[in-house]
Amino acid sequence: MATNLAKNMIFGSFGVAGFVAILALLDLILGVPFAHSTTMDILFILSAGIVGYLGWDAFKDMA
Repeated sequence: MATNLAKNMIFGSFGVAGFVAILALLDLILGVPFAHSTTMDILFILSAGIVGYLGWDAFKDMA
């Protein structure tokens, strides 16, 4: 059985990955939060996707 702390850490990783992805998309489209660096935005979106996938995989393993 999974503990609440482990589940909260996984949900936290979902939240952080989503937040980073949203910020990177906003910067890519509007150039608002950062200096509109396209390469870094793409890398941030990829890393957020990887963290989200790893969180989803860990969440499935907990059941």
